[in-house]
Amino acid sequence: MRNFFSRFFQGRYGSYGTDKLTRFLLILAVINFLVSICSPMGFLYYIAVALMAYSCYRLLSRNISARYKENEYFEKVFKKITGLFKRTRSDLYSRKNYHIYTCPNCSQKIRIPRGKGQIIIRCPKCLTEFKKKS
Repeated sequence: MRNFFSRFFQGRYGSYGTDKLTRFLLILAVINFLVSICSPMGFLYYIAVALMAYSCYRLLSRNISARYKENEYFEKVFKKITGLFKRTRSDLYSRKNYHIYTCPNCSQKIRIPRGKGQIIIRCPKCLTEFKKKS
């Protein structure tokens, strides 16, 4: 049986294993299928079947370069979306531990640690000094 599948997938995109897009489509199909079982909306079932069919099409496709380009585009978009959430998390950490002030002269943003009391801040860009509470 293993030999049969090895020969069957030879020259197909699925012979390299599943990529991120295929896994994402399969997970989305399973979630849609589970939601369609619990809810009266019947169209979710058809969306799940369509996603499952497209992921199988990707695995069985012989046009490896096109499937590779699709996966590369998906990874680029997915990285932008996850980067947005990572950036938001680091911004929350930064707001918790630092004050961010803008220089009144050049509008440069300056990060100052919290809890230091009244301090004189010197802008690293234009060397303007101003007083703020930390």
